[in-house]
Amino acid sequence: MSVWIDTDYGFDDLWAILLLRRAGVAIDGVSLVSGNATLEQVIANALGAARAYDLDIPLHVGADRPLHRPVETARRILGPRGMQSRGRWLPEATGPRPPDDAVPALAAWLRTADGPRDVLALGPLTNLARLIEQEPEAASRISRLVWMGGSTGPGNHSARAEFNALADPEALARVAQAGIPFDIVDLMFCRGVSFGPQDMPDCDPLTADLLGGYLDIGLSRGRPGMAIYDPVAAFVLARPEAVTFEPRHLEVATDTGEAYGETRFSAPAHPLTPLPPVRLATGTEETIARYCLDALKKED
Repeated sequence: MSVWIDTDYGFDDLWAILLLRRAGVAIDGVSLVSGNATLEQVIANALGAARAYDLDIPLHVGADRPLHRPVETARRILGPRGMQSRGRWLPEATGPRPPDDAVPALAAWLRTADGPRDVLALGPLTNLARLIEQEPEAASRISRLVWMGGSTGPGNHSARAEFNALADPEALARVAQAGIPFDIVDLMFCRGVSFGPQDMPDCDPLTADLLGGYLDIGLSRGRPGMAIYDPVAAFVLARPEAVTFEPRHLEVATDTGEAYGETRFSAPAHPLTPLPPVRLATGTEETIARYCLDALKKED
């Protein structure tokens, strides 16, 4: 299996990449988008992660802002770096800035397809919406788009909207309407996968500090642990046979107001009607948290 990743490169995005590498999934390219942090910080995180974890993956810079709305980051939760830590941080970025060619690079990768072309999206969908606008024929070659975002229940960045949806609702609406096979791993599914202090794996010192900082987000709010988000979406991409999906129609609230960015999922009205291209991850028999945490263990 090979995959392209579109990411706003916080810690759990990096965790998802490390999980795929441990699972033997080839990552052919990574496109960057603002979200967890500003685009320049996202670039710095990607370069620092490449240096710290020996990630030899082509990086491509994408959108620095949503299609229409003002820029929205997760700074108030994740801090200016787009991640927290108990001490150590990713090393300072070195080397040249990656090229500003996310959409053309992704389109070129899709056109050279000689097999499935799966895309894992871990942030706002601005780059994917721009691909659909600018390169519709290439976008139609996506065999499966797996996205961590949206919510079948309450939100986490507003009362009714999950962050990746709220950061660019118009982009999400455009992707949902494009007819691309679209698997969604939503906020509520991810909140069913969590870990606590007793679950910390034996990992290298940098990873331990970053994972600990991530865990502290939940602990600081009086919770017993922290939900796992982007690595769960990576699991769904790598192990689709272990996940139950249900077809859903998706509506996205794009009128500004308290519902802005809300995702509304509904089942097909009749079993004989054509199935929508959207599928919602709804269950698994695997212990996903353990799978995710094991991906961070030191190599034997």
